Order: sequence, then C-alpha cells, then structure tokens
Amino acid sequence: QVQLVESGGGLVQPGGSLRLACATSGFPFSTYLMSWYRQAPGKERELVAAFTTLGGSTSYVDSVKGRFTISRDNAKNTVYLQMNSLKPEDTAVYYCKARARTLLKVTEYWGQGTQVTVSS
Repeated sequence: QVQLVESGGGLVQPGGSLRLACATSGFPFSTYLMSWYRQAPGKERELVAAFTTLGGSTSYVDSVKGRFTISRDNAKNTVYLQMNSLKPEDTAVYYCKARARTLLKVTEYWGQGTQVTVSS
C-alpha cells in the first residue's frame, strides 16, 4: 500500500520558517523523483521544488529560489521542504509527489497535502 503523508504545515508569521516533511512507504523511494507542489485558493497547482535527477539535481520555481530548499533522506524514505523568509503569497496547500518513469509507463503518487498559512 503506497502512502505519502505530509506534515509540518501550520500558521506562521511573514518572515518565519517551516519545514515540511513527506514520509513515504509502499514503493522504492530511492528510485523515485520527488517534488513539492502547492495550490492556493482559486489557483492552479504549481510545481514549487523538485529533484530533477536521482543524483540530487534540483529545480525551483522563481518565486521561492533562495528561500526554499528541497532535500531527501533515502534511509528514512522522506522528502523535506525547508521554507524560510515566508511570505503571505506562500499560503497554500502543499503536496508531495513521487514520480518514476520507465520506457513503458510513468508512475506517480501524491500525498494528501498540508496547509501552510503565512499571516500576521
């Protein structure tokens, strides 16, 4: 049974920090590319940060560059998103995604999301 469980969301003041975690099970975590998405009310889901290779290359949406850091611990089957200098526009539900691609198919799994609210 595949599970992706996000945690670490909450209410934080502008300029504050949060660390999201996505604990996974049920699939070979180390062979999957992991990423974080977010969806604000009334907006489309957007890619925030991602591992682009299993070797550890990463990419970020411009709006979070220099503030957010994605990392992973293959021993714990967990991916993290460190978020610093948070802004009200970072308010959204944050989701983690696991993706693997072979010649025959693409497999993707999503977590249920965790709410991040940045407000004074």
